[in-house]
Amino acid sequence: MVATPSALGPSRVSAPIPPAGPGEAARVAAPAATPRAFLVERFADHLSLEAGHSPRTIEAYQRDIARLAAFASARGASGPAGVTPTLLREFVYFLKDLGLAPASIRRSISAVRTWYRFLLAEGAVREDPSERLDPPARWRTLPEVLSVTDVERLLAAPTLDDPLCFRDRAMLELGYGAGLRVSEWIGLGTKDVLFDDQLVRVFGKGGKERLVPIGRAAIAAVAVYLRELRPRLERGRGKGILFLNARGSPLSRMGAWKILRKYVEAAGLATAVSPHTLRHSFATHLLEGGADLRAVQEMLGHADIATTQLYTHIDREYLRQVHRQYHPRG
Repeated sequence: MVATPSALGPSRVSAPIPPAGPGEAARVAAPAATPRAFLVERFADHLSLEAGHSPRTIEAYQRDIARLAAFASARGASGPAGVTPTLLREFVYFLKDLGLAPASIRRSISAVRTWYRFLLAEGAVREDPSERLDPPARWRTLPEVLSVTDVERLLAAPTLDDPLCFRDRAMLELGYGAGLRVSEWIGLGTKDVLFDDQLVRVFGKGGKERLVPIGRAAIAAVAVYLRELRPRLERGRGKGILFLNARGSPLSRMGAWKILRKYVEAAGLATAVSPHTLRHSFATHLLEGGADLRAVQEMLGHADIATTQLYTHIDREYLRQVHRQYHPRG
């Protein structure tokens, strides 16, 4: 029988959840009655008497479920039936914010799933909200993103001291300004920059064509490159490709990487930067500025809006960081 609030008595003495281990900075305060309402002790008895788990596993699982019980109780859940899939996902991110290692979070998720199997067998719940709870190993890694200040430093790194600076400046401006993949970067033709329309024509995956708006800085940089440098690089081997190497041939992927690496070092950026970093930064800065998600999807050439929604996770993390830094209760 599931304990009800009336059966728990009037006492609501606050007691801390057992810590996750050394170095855990945060605690979640839980009413003393919360473990009873969430059947934590009965779950531990089940693990010991029926499932045959080791004392160490039982202790860890009991601690994990006690922490979840406190977390859920603080958000209005009076028992296991009040725990939703959304609340479970928030709990996993809470564990991540505590600084727990992925292995510890995976164990907590395992404990939650085992707990729900027990609850279903006991008739304490009718559904298992943990069915689609992903462990850290399956989380999508958020891409590295440069700050606007770092992007500006990078774009300013090519100087007139380098004989190829006009090409390199145009490359960097377009790579960031249009959110290009490296294959798109090096595959642009001389006629793909539509100056009057302030657009660049891009052929993405599967040869799919899209038009991406570009700003005045990118337009000016490409115009200078086409006027001042590319005619001198062209030796009949350019094949109409926009960006050429010093020998007059179309730039390779490795060549683009080397050019970018050169200016990352010149700008003094500590972060590892790839051509895709510029693409991620392009998308993130647009969303942080309030751009419509579907507009960003179109500019990136994503067939599925779910792919673009990855960047909203970056934006959410940015908001969380701002809250932590500036809010008095952050």
